[in-house]
Amino acid sequence: MGQIAIVFAGQGAQHPGMGKELYDVSPAARSVFEMAERIRPGTLRQCFEGTKRELSQTVNTQPCVFAVDLACAEALREAGVDARGAAGFSLGEIAALAFTGILSAQDAFRLVCRRAELMERCSHQKAGAMAAILGLQTQQAEQICRQAGVWPVNYNCPGQVVAAGETESIASLRALAAKEGGRAVRLAVSGAFHSPLMQEASDGLAKELNRYVLALPALPLYSNVTAQPYGTDAADFIARQVISPVLWQKTIENMMKDGFDTFVEVGPGTTLSGLIRRISQKVNVLHIEDPAGLADAVRPIEEENHAQG
Repeated sequence: MGQIAIVFAGQGAQHPGMGKELYDVSPAARSVFEMAERIRPGTLRQCFEGTKRELSQTVNTQPCVFAVDLACAEALREAGVDARGAAGFSLGEIAALAFTGILSAQDAFRLVCRRAELMERCSHQKAGAMAAILGLQTQQAEQICRQAGVWPVNYNCPGQVVAAGETESIASLRALAAKEGGRAVRLAVSGAFHSPLMQEASDGLAKELNRYVLALPALPLYSNVTAQPYGTDAADFIARQVISPVLWQKTIENMMKDGFDTFVEVGPGTTLSGLIRRISQKVNVLHIEDPAGLADAVRPIEEENHAQG
């Protein structure tokens, strides 16, 4: 086993009750949740007792998923697992800012709350939608995006590109995908994330970031915007992220080239685990969302470390 990387789940995998079991058993996880609750009262209730509808509202989704993501990562660190790198998918990258030390946990949580507000406001002002294009090569997906007048915004894995744009244009995209022998599946999101329709949110984030002191990362954090590790330009990456494509496939490929062969997904759902397995069959993929997942992830890592040492 080579280097271990943590990958932070994004928006879309949220569900009622997420994080509760880990909160009950892990002091590190509990500390994250309690920090979030102090800054944004009601976060605990939404994570543990909120309805699916309540959690699907961007202004709630992002703070809640952030809390679960970071709680899982800190529980893993508490268990003695030494991750050497990180990446986060869209929203997940904000939790990764805290884990890698670019921002304090408190500031990263305040930032994600503001990000959620700005993106939800943009969604109301400029109605948009997203769809996953499946079964087509990347160039084919890009071509039908141009024809439909939408933007390719998530390069997830081979055979899967997500597009964003105005609602009517997404409907056209679905017809074009079917004509090419693929399909475009509408996603349950409230806006055209990572597209130019989020420009006002990006501008707002740039202003918001002036309030914070950003440090150099304590371990490599790979940016959605470039698929390369952050340097001294973190504020620019964070602001641009909401209007830029998520280069997820390229990110994982670059991390593999840099020696990462074990990826631990933290947070609700297993979306990233599935994408990583489609990118490469040569890596180890683990997932943590609850105590059972934590134990399953820690065990092979401990066994490998024992065998080496």
